[in-house]
Amino acid sequence: MKKKKPDTVVYDHTTENYDAYLKPYATNLGAPAITTTDTIAWKNTNIHKVNKHVKARYDELKSQYDTLIKEFEYNNLIYNAKFNFEPIVGEIYHLYIDKNEQSFLSIIAPGECNFNHLGSFRLNADKIWKSV
Repeated sequence: MKKKKPDTVVYDHTTENYDAYLKPYATNLGAPAITTTDTIAWKNTNIHKVNKHVKARYDELKSQYDTLIKEFEYNNLIYNAKFNFEPIVGEIYHLYIDKNEQSFLSIIAPGECNFNHLGSFRLNADKIWKSV
């Protein structure tokens, strides 16, 4: 029967050697205590900061996306509307709905006619309609 060594002695029973010199940490009673640093507060603070940053970036991208979709829908509506002229870049045109629920583009201002006005738009150099 093998005799158990005291807890203060670093002895490996499998190799039957004293191996305190092999350990990456101090093993004697006078060695400083090994304590782990508390990283939970640091993690929580930084998680909160990252979440705020990601949320702000998400809101910014969502706003840009919503603007792009709105611009797409207006352009789709205008390009599917009826008009018998070639629009000039930089000019303002007005989009209306007639009695048959058909949309049409006109140069006539909303105060000069009785049609249902949907909006006024300017054609830019990229051939994209911008709301005025």
